[in-house]
Amino acid sequence: MKGQRVRRIGAGLVCLIGALVIGGYAYLQHPKFGALPDGKHLEAAVRSPNYRNGVFNNLIDTPMRTQESGGFVSNLWSLLVDRNPNLKPPSPLASTRVDLKALAASDEVLVWLGHSSYFVQLGGKKILIDPVFSISAAPIPYANDAFTGTTPYTADDMPDIDYLLVTHDHWDHLDYPSAKALRSKVGQVVVGLGMGQYFEQWGYPIDRIHERDWNTTVGDTDVRVHVLPARHYSGRMLTRNKTQWVAFALETPQRRLFFSGDSGYGPHFREIGERFSGFDLVALDSGQYDPRWANIHMFPEQAVQAAQDLRAKALVPAHVGRFSIAAHDWDEPFKRISTAAQGKPYRLLTPGIGAVVRIGDETQSFSPWWTQPDSPR
Repeated sequence: MKGQRVRRIGAGLVCLIGALVIGGYAYLQHPKFGALPDGKHLEAAVRSPNYRNGVFNNLIDTPMRTQESGGFVSNLWSLLVDRNPNLKPPSPLASTRVDLKALAASDEVLVWLGHSSYFVQLGGKKILIDPVFSISAAPIPYANDAFTGTTPYTADDMPDIDYLLVTHDHWDHLDYPSAKALRSKVGQVVVGLGMGQYFEQWGYPIDRIHERDWNTTVGDTDVRVHVLPARHYSGRMLTRNKTQWVAFALETPQRRLFFSGDSGYGPHFREIGERFSGFDLVALDSGQYDPRWANIHMFPEQAVQAAQDLRAKALVPAHVGRFSIAAHDWDEPFKRISTAAQGKPYRLLTPGIGAVVRIGDETQSFSPWWTQPDSPR
């Protein structure tokens, strides 16, 4: 009798494990996970000098884990178990919502959409960078939800977009629902090598997808989109570095802007600053940092130095204010970068989500809204 019960329990466990495996496999077939580069996408990757031993590589040695390394489990423990009560704002964040479709064609503006998402109007073109309109930036619901109040825009609020730029394939930068909802509005997509596989799978016409290696250019004399190096990594799930991570510079005859994407500090910032002879505005990774992965994201003080390396006239913090991926206080990056930027030869601009930054307007400034996060901006 006891042996029969053991066999029944064993059979039940086998069935349960089998169901979980089958269910997990079926879930991973969802198009949001994308697919590894294949065919022409893989062929282009293999030809790159930055692709070696089957993966993309950074320009300098970039160990993923650094001091106090405890790996994924250590970070998960920090976020879920040893939980910092200040990971998220104590009340909903106030945000500004402007009619982007009503902007005059001559307006040259940047609108921060939270985290690393930007709407830019420059040289008569409309440009969208790393748009994430979803509440969750993770493969499973509730794993990385946006702060309350930080999602004032949807894809429907966007005008027709000339260039959609995506820096890499992490969930907080490449959002499947947003990409799908924007498809009919987007003229051209510019991404790093291997990334075109996602957009082709998601229904974008292949002739609108431009996969480019570092230090290459797309565009015309009105706006040139430069694809530039970053110091990071890629991977939608368990496989890493099969697609390329990039930064972007936007250049017109009058203006130059730089967007770092996710990047650790490195000599590439100085090299880019010298190549372009400086920038009117730079948006730099300055949040979600941790000593355990010090090479792949910048601490605020490093972002301040990177802005100086880039010869920037103005710095906007990025990778902040919407998602909590590291164990620091949600507002710590703003406090640290404000302190570190004092006395620097450029202006620190800290717009709230949705606020319009007038590119080139040296009189514009923003209040430290994070000190009163629920106040109108």
